[in-house]
Amino acid sequence: MQSLQTPTVGRVALQGFFHIKEKWSLDNQQARVLLGGISKTTFYRYRKLPEVTLQNETIDRISYIFGIHKGLCILFPSEERASQWIKRPNDGAPFKGGSALDRMMQGQISDLAAVRRYIDAYAQGGIGNS
Repeated sequence: MQSLQTPTVGRVALQGFFHIKEKWSLDNQQARVLLGGISKTTFYRYRKLPEVTLQNETIDRISYIFGIHKGLCILFPSEERASQWIKRPNDGAPFKGGSALDRMMQGQISDLAAVRRYIDAYAQGGIGNS
């Protein structure tokens, strides 16, 4: 079976990631953590949106971030409010009073998955502390 990962897919994934980085007002260090703790050199190379075949984990991380962003845009009436939620304190179980961004900054792919699951679980009834 042929891999779906191509240099073009890598560039498009990075383009989407950097769009969300701006929407969420993330700094470069936060973005590097979300991408898996990549080096500054790799980060700045990625910002140029090269045609690059990304590692599976990087694609998985970007996929979770896309899902989180999409879920928030569905849940909230405005993109601004959706983008602000990511930094607001939250009493939900995975956050323990911190924000979703605090949880994601722990750096593990499982942290991104936990935020995604939380948003998906509350998509029907809305998110607490919104």
